[in-house]
Amino acid sequence: MLKELSAANIYIVCGHTDMRKSIDGLAAIIREEFDLDLFSDSLFLFCGRRRDRLKALLWEGDGFIMLYKRLENGKFNWPRNEQEVRNLSREQFVWLLQGLSVDQPKAIKTIEGGIDFY
Repeated sequence: MLKELSAANIYIVCGHTDMRKSIDGLAAIIREEFDLDLFSDSLFLFCGRRRDRLKALLWEGDGFIMLYKRLENGKFNWPRNEQEVRNLSREQFVWLLQGLSVDQPKAIKTIEGGIDFY
């Protein structure tokens, strides 16, 4: 279900977050620490210290949705750079949920601006 959510932007809050926080606590992190618009079409992802659970926050027009996922086996490969929020592509989001790093060294990168053919 989490992979199927549609949002224009997917933000990952790097480092660990206190997973006892509710919608209001997570919203405060987004607003106060990162100065991002909570009411945009954006999905915000948070992970705990143990890296086996995550929370996702999404504004749906009339209220917030908070999703909670706990892995039964394994850990999320969560970036640990404290005090950083990153904008993920849909592909990086799927990698994250599959337990892979969002920075795949062998992924084929897209070319900006196109290629000139002769």
